[in-house]
Amino acid sequence: MVTTIPQTPNTPIQSVLIVGNYCHDVLLQGGAVVAETLGGAASFISNVLTGLSVSFHLTSKVGVDFKYPVSHDPIVVPTSKTTVFHAYFDQGYNENAHQDRVLKRVEVCDPINPSDLPDRKFDFGMAVGVGGEILPETLERMVEICDAVSVDIQALIRAFDENGTVKLVRLKESGFYHLLPRLKFLKASSDEALFMEVEEVRLWCCVVVTHGKDGCEVYWKDGEMKIAPFGANQIDPTGAGDSFLGGFVGGLVHGLVVPDAALVGNFFGSLTVAHIGLPKFDLRLLQ
Repeated sequence: MVTTIPQTPNTPIQSVLIVGNYCHDVLLQGGAVVAETLGGAASFISNVLTGLSVSFHLTSKVGVDFKYPVSHDPIVVPTSKTTVFHAYFDQGYNENAHQDRVLKRVEVCDPINPSDLPDRKFDFGMAVGVGGEILPETLERMVEICDAVSVDIQALIRAFDENGTVKLVRLKESGFYHLLPRLKFLKASSDEALFMEVEEVRLWCCVVVTHGKDGCEVYWKDGEMKIAPFGANQIDPTGAGDSFLGGFVGGLVHGLVVPDAALVGNFFGSLTVAHIGLPKFDLRLLQ
């Protein structure tokens, strides 16, 4: 069971469930290691929610080799290694890779099973796997215990070739398509959105498509809206989409309407690309 902040009369009730594994991220350029950092969407999202004073429960798995201190302890799998991603910034672009980097999964931890989730209710759930750790049955359990589930599409459509290079499959072929009517929000980058039919999916749930420096677009059944970006000096794009989703859900938790929550997401995404690894947020800036 995941260890979380103990509940006391002065501790906010946890309203968010985050599901996704911590990772070890290794950034490489020119054949050399540029940086090694804590990775995984769960790490970036928990960082944002902490900055927004949102209490949450995190379900994440790592191996015995996990090497970073975290405020929300993961489940340690004694027979597994922590998921490791190598991000290559000089291998060019292919149709299934990010334009700014090529990702390779070189180690993989165990998947998160329905039985790993807490036996309680949440206002919001976030399915944010990065290495194939979220199973269809796990997402189905999330929609049973969470009033509103937000999903990063990378948790659904990522696949990996024999070398571990990240590939994308069409959403209809992912094994998760039947769950779309039970989701509240589906977030995708502009590259990932090419692997789904936005016009179909928006009939079932709200779709948020991020466009990097150009902000994002929100699609729902009866309309759509462009949300303005924040300027940023990009150093490392890793985690930008994760921080966007953390800011978006954090805004919803604080009672914002969807367009305003998406603006908060843009803000946190812009802060993240200006750092290598997890950014540190200035509380004065957040206000």
